[in-house]
Amino acid sequence: MSVGEPIPVHRRTIALVGLMGVGKSTVGRRLARRLDLPFADGDIEIEAAAGMTVSDIFAKLGEAEFRAGEARVLKRLLHAPRMVLATGGGAILNPETRAELKARAVTVWMRADLDTVAARVQRRDTRPLLRGRDPLEALKAMAEVRYPFYAAADVTVDVASGAHGEAVDRIVAALDAYWTEAAA
Repeated sequence: MSVGEPIPVHRRTIALVGLMGVGKSTVGRRLARRLDLPFADGDIEIEAAAGMTVSDIFAKLGEAEFRAGEARVLKRLLHAPRMVLATGGGAILNPETRAELKARAVTVWMRADLDTVAARVQRRDTRPLLRGRDPLEALKAMAEVRYPFYAAADVTVDVASGAHGEAVDRIVAALDAYWTEAAA
């Protein structure tokens, strides 16, 4: 395939988008195994590139620098061979990242109700955007800004109920339907 030629949708990276705590990393790993594709977690890749944790990047460099690094890392990943990619919840806020996702990936919005997500994110204290805040209130504020961007995803899958394996089944079914429709 030459540079500039559109990537057929069935050969694109599968990028999981959604709020923190919806299960993008956990489900993404399982989805990658199911589809026999490599998996990349955007946050882990950012940490590797920066040589520090996401929390440390936020604390030492600030959110703006984190977002700039996130955009660089995601662009690199989206130009790599096809994979399943778990993006950070705020990655979609960057216009260039949105354009790269649209051009090079099939995006899957992993959607869950905010009460479920709030319960999940309270299990670990590793999320800088939640430190010192009520998780449900913080998630509501994020949802208000981010949901319009997530809603532009190619596929939307509700993942609040059931086990991670069920979420993988729902995503695979939704992708199959999307690819079939795109091929028609």
